[in-house]
Amino acid sequence: MIRMANPKTQKLKARLPRGFVDRSASDIRATEEMVARIRAVYELYGFDPVETPMFEYTDCLGKFLPDTDRPNAGVFSVQDDDEQWMSLRYDLTAPLARHVAEHINDIQLPFRSYRAGWVFRNEKPGPGRFRQFMQFDADTVGAPGVQADAEMCMMMADTMEALGIQRGDYLIRVNNRKVLDGVLEAIGLAGDDNGERRLTVLRAMDKHDKFGSEGVRLLLGEGRKDESGDFTKGAGLSETAIEAILEILDASAIDDLIDYSNDFTFKTAALSKFAINQHFQEGFAELKLISDLVKASGYMSDRISIDPSVVRGLEYYTGPVYEAELLFDVTNEKGEVVQFGSVGGGGRYDGLVKRFTGRDVPATGFSIGVSRLMTALKNLGKLGQEEVLEPVLVTVMDGDGEALARYQQMTQTLRAAGIRAEMYQGNWKKFGNQLKYADKRGCPLAIIQGSDERAAGEVQIKDLIEGKRLAGEIADNVTWRESRPAQVTVAEADLVDAVGRLLESQAEDRRRQIEG
Repeated sequence: MIRMANPKTQKLKARLPRGFVDRSASDIRATEEMVARIRAVYELYGFDPVETPMFEYTDCLGKFLPDTDRPNAGVFSVQDDDEQWMSLRYDLTAPLARHVAEHINDIQLPFRSYRAGWVFRNEKPGPGRFRQFMQFDADTVGAPGVQADAEMCMMMADTMEALGIQRGDYLIRVNNRKVLDGVLEAIGLAGDDNGERRLTVLRAMDKHDKFGSEGVRLLLGEGRKDESGDFTKGAGLSETAIEAILEILDASAIDDLIDYSNDFTFKTAALSKFAINQHFQEGFAELKLISDLVKASGYMSDRISIDPSVVRGLEYYTGPVYEAELLFDVTNEKGEVVQFGSVGGGGRYDGLVKRFTGRDVPATGFSIGVSRLMTALKNLGKLGQEEVLEPVLVTVMDGDGEALARYQQMTQTLRAAGIRAEMYQGNWKKFGNQLKYADKRGCPLAIIQGSDERAAGEVQIKDLIEGKRLAGEIADNVTWRESRPAQVTVAEADLVDAVGRLLESQAEDRRRQIEG
């Protein structure tokens, strides 16, 4: 006997993969609005767009992942038919380095470009932590001087203000990895043999904003256990080294750490136990020049500030590093009031292109986290305020070919006049469902033409917004039928003009409501 399968067991469960999100129409429009403002600033600075694919060969991405130094961990990878491994890009910088190296003899250096696109992280998702998110980058490749870094910081500041974020609500914080490298060298972590420990230390330092000094102390020492019980192994540094690093992270300015007028001597107790080296001196000299350049252009410390606590976790940074931080308060998923924090950052990565070319190709750039920044702008009421009208609905009263052609012609006539419109595509025989659809869709108007109107060369236009308002004021169906609220009959030839007038009237009503 053939056993029939249970239909219920064959049904697929609709489920969204962890760490991924569906985006609504309002989110997409808000993103496009924000990206357009950012793009305008980048273009003003003379940057041009370039696009790289979502997949790169895994070895081209390199060992530069934010949370792991293993090339195949942290990324989504597939094996090509030629047995080469490809991975979805985890940022937009490594693909740019490959692009520049591949076309190094054809492009003009310095190469100034911007890119917006999705990036992917094969990491454990959590609140506010996704496996797919959008970044918007700008980079200058082939410029060795830190004036290029200063320009990046100024462009970040201009971008924040172009998005409506006022001074006092944001700050571009700048440090230099040479300063940090100098300290790591001083505490005994120089050389290739200590590369993994240095990376562990930098990642721990980069968690200062999230975990505070005590949390970083644990990560620099034996390790830290989080609220879920997961344990992160620490860097195993000595207490003296930990104190020196915490002095840097807790300092409010580079001047709090050193006396550069007295042959670069440390001011603080823990750091003064170590000798200042060349890396530290070079790093500070570059920070001093950046400070001078931005101030000469009118960017004072309330917009761009030298801050020794800025780390940036990626290993490929070789010089100045910077972050765009939002300073206003928000309530996090735990109900705590906190500062919004970083929405973008970057720095100098002089060695990334060299992996392919074998020659020094200096580069600097920054990346904006689009999704995170969009959340911030919505908190400030700076995004998603632009009104998008739902379409005018052309209803269907008769389903024969001649009538459908007439309804479609009306729809196209409205569209040709720049009016958003659609013809009803559901079951036309139940007219009530058409109006229910229009109501749920938020359509402002419905166009109705039955056989009588068609014979007379007329159409009825139902103002659904006004009709809904009046419906609340009418007590019985008899009054409703007699009043025929917010519905007019016009000549078919006057359809576009009549629809335009009604839409403008609705817009005026909305303006009055907002103002009053």
